[in-house]
Amino acid sequence: MFDSRPIIGITMGDPVGIGPEIIFLALGNPGIYEVCKPLVLGDLRILNAAKKCTQSNLNIESVKDPDSGTYRFGSVDVLNLSEIDPDKTSWGNPSVQTGRAMIHYIEVAADLAVQKRIAAMVTCPINKTAMQLAGAPYNGHTELLAERTKSEDYAMMFAGDRLRVVLATIHVPLRDVPSILSKRKILRIIKLTWQTLQERFGIKTPRIAVAGLNPHAGEGGMFGNEEKNIIAPAVAQARNEGIDVIGPLPSDALFYHAVKGRYDIVVSMYHDQGLIPFKLIHFNNGVNITIGLPIIRTSVDHGTAYDIAGTGIADPGSLIAAINLAVQQVAYASETGRHTP
Repeated sequence: MFDSRPIIGITMGDPVGIGPEIIFLALGNPGIYEVCKPLVLGDLRILNAAKKCTQSNLNIESVKDPDSGTYRFGSVDVLNLSEIDPDKTSWGNPSVQTGRAMIHYIEVAADLAVQKRIAAMVTCPINKTAMQLAGAPYNGHTELLAERTKSEDYAMMFAGDRLRVVLATIHVPLRDVPSILSKRKILRIIKLTWQTLQERFGIKTPRIAVAGLNPHAGEGGMFGNEEKNIIAPAVAQARNEGIDVIGPLPSDALFYHAVKGRYDIVVSMYHDQGLIPFKLIHFNNGVNITIGLPIIRTSVDHGTAYDIAGTGIADPGSLIAAINLAVQQVAYASETGRHTP
């Protein structure tokens, strides 16, 4: 019998963070297996250690490739990509070996997605310090995936059932944000957001709101000129191109109206402007998405939580939401013909 469930690759993330644990906690939900075939890319021995600390009854099955998994509830299909000795590592303490391993999981998953051997990839949390230990020149998943997939036009989006946010700038010092912003950059983000909401979220005519950079969106130049000189011209050009977008709007009121349903998404000028309201609402079930890639990638929107790693008490809500959203995006992308899983 033909099985239409898409294969979703789940990277284990940092081996000494909570990634291995939330995988077992999430895959203990039979609903996941009803909508997809979850394939874990990680380390068998670390996963066995995580199984013990979560007191999971799930079996671990080693597979040689995505097509050889059974994908039945009760068994966790694992593509073993590293050989980390749990006795020589400890929860919450990254090393060169664990850093290299977590990068390898991501690279393999990205390659499998590009090759269409998996329909999408879902990533568990990684740690930037561990990336630096491994000698990687990236600030996180986003930059690594963009390079691996040869993508130049990409952005970071966060999605929940009440609020969606996309960031015009990502991990940069706040003092550098004004110099990084440009009309071209903001226009590119608006257009990329519009396209993503249509193709990956099934929203035919997205309503986009753009936040101002300064208090009160600059108050006519009293508190800054970025709105008048950069943001407003980008919004105007996007509107001339047929995009339903408004802004720049004062962010202190904007997010209230977005949560109430007036807008489908908010374009934020900097990291904390968008993520403080988002995580206030979606701390346990928010999803991080890299848009603009030729593959579908969703992720948890939290970190490695070294302080509770190995205790078995981590919340798998964000991972469950990320898996479900990846499945939905595969379906929408297939309908629009932009992605063939």
